[in-house]
Amino acid sequence: MSVQASMAEKLPYQVDTFLAKGSKALFVALTVAFFVALVLIGGVRFLFWALDWLIHDEATKSLSQGIWFTWLQLTDPGNMAQDNETFVGYKITAVVAGMTGVVIFSALIAFLTTALDQAIDDLKKGHSRVLETGHTLIVGWGPRVPEILRELVEAKESDDDPVVVILAELEKEDMDEYLRENWTDRRNLRVVTRSGPTASLHSLEKVSAEEAASCIVLASCGEAGSDSEKLTSDALVIKTVLAVIAHVGEDHDINIVAEVFDERNRHVVQDIAPERISVIDAQEILAKIMVQTSRTSGLSVVYAELLSFEGCEMYFHKADWGGITFGELQFHFPDGVPIGIRTGEGQIEMRTAPDYVMQADDEILIVADDDSTIEFQVSPVMTPKELPLKDARIEPGKERMLLLGWSPKVPILISEYSDYVLEGSEVHVVLKDVNYEIAGALEDLNNELDNASCTLIQKDPLSSQDLEEIDPFSYNVVIILSQNPDEDNSAERVDSETIIVLLHLRKLLRQAKAAGREVTTKLITEVLDSANQELISRAGVNDFIISNRMVSMMFAQISEEPDIQDVYDDLFQEDGSEIYVKPAWLYFEELPVTCRFGDLMQMVRRRDTEICIGYKIKALETDADQNFGVKLIPLKDSMVTLTAEDGLVVVAEDDM
Repeated sequence: MSVQASMAEKLPYQVDTFLAKGSKALFVALTVAFFVALVLIGGVRFLFWALDWLIHDEATKSLSQGIWFTWLQLTDPGNMAQDNETFVGYKITAVVAGMTGVVIFSALIAFLTTALDQAIDDLKKGHSRVLETGHTLIVGWGPRVPEILRELVEAKESDDDPVVVILAELEKEDMDEYLRENWTDRRNLRVVTRSGPTASLHSLEKVSAEEAASCIVLASCGEAGSDSEKLTSDALVIKTVLAVIAHVGEDHDINIVAEVFDERNRHVVQDIAPERISVIDAQEILAKIMVQTSRTSGLSVVYAELLSFEGCEMYFHKADWGGITFGELQFHFPDGVPIGIRTGEGQIEMRTAPDYVMQADDEILIVADDDSTIEFQVSPVMTPKELPLKDARIEPGKERMLLLGWSPKVPILISEYSDYVLEGSEVHVVLKDVNYEIAGALEDLNNELDNASCTLIQKDPLSSQDLEEIDPFSYNVVIILSQNPDEDNSAERVDSETIIVLLHLRKLLRQAKAAGREVTTKLITEVLDSANQELISRAGVNDFIISNRMVSMMFAQISEEPDIQDVYDDLFQEDGSEIYVKPAWLYFEELPVTCRFGDLMQMVRRRDTEICIGYKIKALETDADQNFGVKLIPLKDSMVTLTAEDGLVVVAEDDM
């Protein structure tokens, strides 16, 4: 059925339909209009030329000259002066040609200017395909991106031309501007950003996902997001991983690291391609690190170094072992300390028995400064001296933990804490405002825990008076978290409130010591923005977890070496081997003592096959330039002096 319309309606509609075809159609239309004008005006000039010829029996100009003049007058109105001495009809055509040219060329110039602006804008938006190979692909956007890039700078510093490609739904200009402000130490690492839907095959083709060596898929919301936001994020991560696998192909060798919140969704993602996908629950790992840090002071610094590409790291290394035992192996590396093995079947075993004979297809798990410094030597680099080992244990007891604030990781944190402590231990959670969701979560925990009970206290941790009434230094450990869990807090606000709480606690600590009270409470906090690290370290805290940086470290390390996740799974749980900073008085009858680090390794190994990888000097624990007193994998013949307040960094079964 046709629609009745007047000519006044049809003409604008036809123009709209034509212009909807794009700028190319407009350019063609202007070009056609130009030549139509040339033909029409040239035709009129021809008529005047014929009239001039009839009247004067000859024309003042030839026909070819007339058409040429029309062309010149259309392209440049200044050429109308060429008809000053000609027949009046020529003057009329010159005026018409000049005015028509002005209109058409003005439109063409405007079109070309707009088209050029659009072309430059398109170049800024990065619509071109990325022509890179072997790059690291980051899919998604968030505060962790600069932290991941900082780690990759360290990891790829020795590469010739390392490249990281970022695909996110944010505008390219916004990503570039954010990185310029928040990531300055780029060294030789190049970053290419592209904007587009992360689960789109077209977008993945644009970033050459099939040529990438590894892919990091970030969640679309943070830990403070609602349950609905986290489910939406998980759904997008699943779609993105499916799109990556579909684009690169089933047989393509690419390491994919994905952040998923819900445990069921983690299994879904893992099942897409079990051999190539590593799934991380960042909040669970952070909660476990917090619990382990609460057991032993200084551990957060150890983990920060082990998880980073800056400083020492964990590597797998294979060599011709020549039938050596694992115990002898400890002293055959100038740089590095072996802490376990990976068998030929892929099984990882921490704290391997000293009398285990290394097999030809075994790899060692070694803590070293860099993979390039790992060198197995047939002859030992030193012969350790047998030091007397003290027979001492830390007797477990009932403990009390105080949580100031709340975050989604608290239920995991409390559950993990319950696995370490004796029955009858207590956990008190202090919040200014309590909602039904938090109260319900703590009630559910009370029904599940075996060794600890949870109590909710409604007070304001930002109030010095409320803190004093709680008596925080009667607890074994105090952990400081976000003070306003119901609000969409920025990292700067959360960290600022954490500093306020720490300053109140420091004041109360001075008062307690002035009253002659002995305080052994450990203060632990979470830092969201790594820029606030030094401020918080000076506020009297024992340990701090820089959450965004730590998770970013794990993303970067697993993207470079996927098998390292199996090591994390073993370290970040109550069962199996873990890393501890144990007091030196557990090992020595008399302190202070001065000895070689290799002698410490030999002595510690006799204590339940523990492995010593470093030490912590109490006097330096507030000095950031000295890595807060923690020294990992020193040279085996280097001398160290330990006092009763110092500690040894060991891989052990428990903290006793």
